[in-house]
Amino acid sequence: MSDLRAPLRPKRKKDIVDFLVHFRWILVIFVVLPISFTVYFLTYVGDVKSAMKSEKKRQKEHEENVKKVVNRLKQRNPTKDGLVCTARKPYIAVGMRNVDYKRARHFEVDLAAFRNILEIDKERMVAKVEPLVNMGQITRATVPMNLALAVVAELDDLTVGGLINGYGIEGSSHIYGLFSDTVVALEVVLSDGRVVRATKDNEYSDLFYAIPWSQGTLGLLVSAEIKLIPVKEYMKLTYKPARGNLKELAQVYADSFAPRDGDQSKVPDFVEAMIYNPTEGVFMTGVYASKEEAKKKGNVINNQGWWFKPWFYQHAQKALKKGEFVEYIPTREYYHRHTRCLYWEGKLILPFADQWWFRWLLGWIMPPKVSLLKATQGDAIRNYYHDRHVIQDLLIPLYKVGDALEFVHQEMEVYPIWLCPHRLFKLPLKTMVFPEAGFELHHRQGDTSYAQMFTDVGVYYAPGPVLRGEEYNGAEAVHHLEQWLIENHGFQPQYAVSELSEKDFWRMFDGSLYEQCRRKYGSVGTFMSIYYKSKKGRKTEKEVQEAEAAILEPAEAEVA
Repeated sequence: MSDLRAPLRPKRKKDIVDFLVHFRWILVIFVVLPISFTVYFLTYVGDVKSAMKSEKKRQKEHEENVKKVVNRLKQRNPTKDGLVCTARKPYIAVGMRNVDYKRARHFEVDLAAFRNILEIDKERMVAKVEPLVNMGQITRATVPMNLALAVVAELDDLTVGGLINGYGIEGSSHIYGLFSDTVVALEVVLSDGRVVRATKDNEYSDLFYAIPWSQGTLGLLVSAEIKLIPVKEYMKLTYKPARGNLKELAQVYADSFAPRDGDQSKVPDFVEAMIYNPTEGVFMTGVYASKEEAKKKGNVINNQGWWFKPWFYQHAQKALKKGEFVEYIPTREYYHRHTRCLYWEGKLILPFADQWWFRWLLGWIMPPKVSLLKATQGDAIRNYYHDRHVIQDLLIPLYKVGDALEFVHQEMEVYPIWLCPHRLFKLPLKTMVFPEAGFELHHRQGDTSYAQMFTDVGVYYAPGPVLRGEEYNGAEAVHHLEQWLIENHGFQPQYAVSELSEKDFWRMFDGSLYEQCRRKYGSVGTFMSIYYKSKKGRKTEKEVQEAEAAILEPAEAEVA
């Protein structure tokens, strides 16, 4: 085992920003939470009104809105207007990365109307939805039908468009892969105004495979058809505690969902783990259960969705004291178990919000909307969080989880750590994220002939040195993390703050299909490239234009 002793660091002098962050809870309670609740309520009312419309009417409105997008694109003058991006405010995105590209001159296309569930097709087992439909909205519609998306990201506010253009994962991803792997078809408006339907086996199959992780830089997504699966009313959840070093905890985690004997009947429907410190973790496996089973005498039902309930990660932590236990959670409440406390970030935002008195009095207006938290923080606090706070996901091969846990401990010392497995499929085309070459020859735990088992190592919280008041260089730690990922065939979702240079960005991701589609579908010169959209820092118009020109020159030379 590696030496996990934390390096000695000098104490850091506090400044005015520390004071503002420490007392930020006042603004959150009296401003952010009330506005958040109002927004949630109005959004819910809008969702109900949308659901009351007939499918035919929703589809007609969709077609009209698509025409507006096409007409808007045709109004753009490439020589005068900036690059195309959506009209969403920069702080709306659910992520820590600064949306600085919208500070430069740009040509806005408003997609705000695209927030309707267009169709639930029970025969094809497909949901057709618009990009701003969020997870709370879709589960509210499907779970009463005993249906759900194959992969339901945990936080209510995460949208279909963000999960497809970016990345999305859930405890069922060890079976179905990432959110984008469950997509059946994509409706996209291209740079020239053409509206195309891309599937894995039609003439736009290259676009279909290139859009995930592209951050909306290939076209404007206006609807998606996504795989549905049958579900039951409850999730039977088993909480299993374990103790040992980080490598040993990683093995317990792998054994919880990837049986060494290969018996697929032992594979649960849902998996996640939380590592609470360097020697303790709780490993949860869930299987769908009927209402009749859940209500049998002696079974424990946990209505986790009630506002006064202990936060889920703290509830799971009880297994370290009481030992292994089993309970039944209503399926929709299980899907969104981390929403109210934003995993464990809620503890940093409101240090006392997990206390029983707060949960009973004000738990019903939790959580604060991430967009409002970002809108009210200002540059100083935003930079403070970038330097002294971590929100990163590491997507790495399953067999390297132990190494990743030790690396995160040494560089960041952040706990709890979230673990969630996912398949990374071998696809007909090499996409931006891809399994290791020849992985199937090694027959490692969790791997199959068609997919390599990866894991999302979720690192969300203030690092140990920051909590102890020590000096900490967040940018340097993230840089080390990114280099480690590159060396270990790992990937970093682009929602996170990144220190990657352009060269290292394309060492981490494969850009061949992406760049091919950028040229083929006219995205160059219309949409910003993914690196310049996701890189840290403000983007100047000159910088973006030079980058676009550098891409265009080789393409023009090839044509000549």
